[in-house]
Amino acid sequence: MPMMENRGLFSSPMTCCPRSEVKRAAKRASYDRAQVYALIDRLKTAHVGFVEEGEPRIVPLTVWRLHDDLYLHVLNGGRMSRCLASGTQLCLSFAVTNEWVMSKSAYHHSANYESVVLFGRAVQVTGNDEFDAAFEAIINQLEPGRWEQVRAPSLSERKATALFRIPIEEGAFKSRSGGPSEEPGDMALPVWHGLLPAGS
Repeated sequence: MPMMENRGLFSSPMTCCPRSEVKRAAKRASYDRAQVYALIDRLKTAHVGFVEEGEPRIVPLTVWRLHDDLYLHVLNGGRMSRCLASGTQLCLSFAVTNEWVMSKSAYHHSANYESVVLFGRAVQVTGNDEFDAAFEAIINQLEPGRWEQVRAPSLSERKATALFRIPIEEGAFKSRSGGPSEEPGDMALPVWHGLLPAGS
């Protein structure tokens, strides 16, 4: 699926703060918006983390991108809606395992993956124009032109839905690719090594 419009911000890297900087395996990290946006657009599922009443919570939600903002929706008036509307700090994680890396030693087995971790605060969408634009975006991302074919949300459906926008400002992309790292002394072992597609 083609990447959505980005308002020319791919030349502007993500904001990197101590909490979002990849310190270990820094060579696998990127703060480039193009890589961040590509994974968000591909997956559209995030694990949303926050602290509620002093305890951690992580909730998987459909999260999509329109320009430089993320959108997600929950039941209006529900527990999650109230939490998001409070402006609490959120941590959002997108991740996919592409391949399993099979090594001749147990220690060097690994995974080829892509991941994005973002930080931000949600703002509730109250205007009908932005509400429609956000849902038009996700529906047309799933199937181009579908928004023009389906029934628009009714008044009761709008009232039942709490839509939130999260500006994409701070975070990092991280990935691994390539084959296994082997110890020279293990290369003679009669064990297959290489890549397995994830899910096989």
